[in-house]
Amino acid sequence: MTRPPCPPFTRESAAEKVRLAEDGWNSRDAEKVALAYTVDSLWRNRSEFLLGREAIVTFLTAKWQRERDYRLIKELWAYTENRIAVRFAYEWRDAAGQWFRAYGNENWQFNAEGLMERRIASINDLKIAQEDRLFHWPQGRRPDDHPGLSDLGL
Repeated sequence: MTRPPCPPFTRESAAEKVRLAEDGWNSRDAEKVALAYTVDSLWRNRSEFLLGREAIVTFLTAKWQRERDYRLIKELWAYTENRIAVRFAYEWRDAAGQWFRAYGNENWQFNAEGLMERRIASINDLKIAQEDRLFHWPQGRRPDDHPGLSDLGL
């Protein structure tokens, strides 16, 4: 299975890979998102360690049940031949209605077919008031004309 764009990355192909990942996560379709990773992909997400697609599907399914009205923006930070560094922010609310903005950084490593074989994510959550939300688009893909992280001063 190939998942373009594939390494070695250019600035353009790395930015495309980041946007495709953002689009996938905003779909909140855990099965679809997991196909971007190798079957034995290794993750560190905050303090959780995952191995493989099945674990990724289980993790993402639980995440999006807990993190309601999830909306994510990713931005390319740096890249090399087969690695990409990303910064991101996402907004979500819990079951009680409290809104949060999560800030984080990810380090990604890809195989030759463009599948992510390693993901290391560090994330912090900040409580925000509903009126402080900045991500206001219908559930799903962020519209092309919606500001990115740098445009929003994040």
